[in-house]
Amino acid sequence: MSDDGPRPSTRQTPATCVLDVDVVRHDGAWTERGISDAMLELAAHAALASAPPTKTAHCEVTVVLTDDAEIRELNRTWRGKDEPTNVLSFPSGDMPGTAGAIDDDVPDGVPVLLGDIVIALETTAAEAAEKAIPLSDHVSHLVVHGALHLLGFDHLNDKEAEQMEDLERQALASLGIADPYADDVPARDSNAGLAEIA
Repeated sequence: MSDDGPRPSTRQTPATCVLDVDVVRHDGAWTERGISDAMLELAAHAALASAPPTKTAHCEVTVVLTDDAEIRELNRTWRGKDEPTNVLSFPSGDMPGTAGAIDDDVPDGVPVLLGDIVIALETTAAEAAEKAIPLSDHVSHLVVHGALHLLGFDHLNDKEAEQMEDLERQALASLGIADPYADDVPARDSNAGLAEIA
C-alpha cells in the first residue's frame, strides 16, 4: 500500500470567536459585593462556548452593572414595564439574525458588536437571597442568560425555553455553578423572572 502523503480532512474546523467584554459600573456597590470583572468575563465566555458561532468572528459585549432605579427606567422606556427587573439585554444593530450564528455579511476580523447586558443590584441580590444561592452565581447566570439573548436565543415558547435553559445549564456547569432550573428551583418561574430581551 503506497502512502500518498497526508489527506485533506473531511472534518470541519469549528469556528472560533474572540470575545471582548467591557464592564461598566454605574453603581459602586457591585464592587463592595465582590462582583469582579474577571467573573463577569468568564460568564460571558461560558455563554459563547455553550453556543459557539458558525463563523469565525471577533465579538464584543458590554456588561453594565447598575441599580434598580436605572433598570426600572430602561424597562419602562424599552419594554413598557414600569418596574425594576434583574437583567435586560440590548442587542446592537450588528446582532446575528439567527440563534448562534454570526451574520455572513460581517467580514472576518471585523468586530461584531453583540450589545449590552444590564443587571440591577437590588433585584438580583434579593433573588439570590430568596434562592439561598451566592450572589456571584446568580449574577453569572444573568450574564449567561443575557449573552444568549444577544446571540439570538430566546424563551418565547416551551421549545425555545428548553433550548436556552440547556445552554445556560451547560455554560454554568463549565463554571462550576449548580443548575438554576433543578427541581428545588422552579424551572419556568425562575426563567420568568429573567427579563426579556429589550
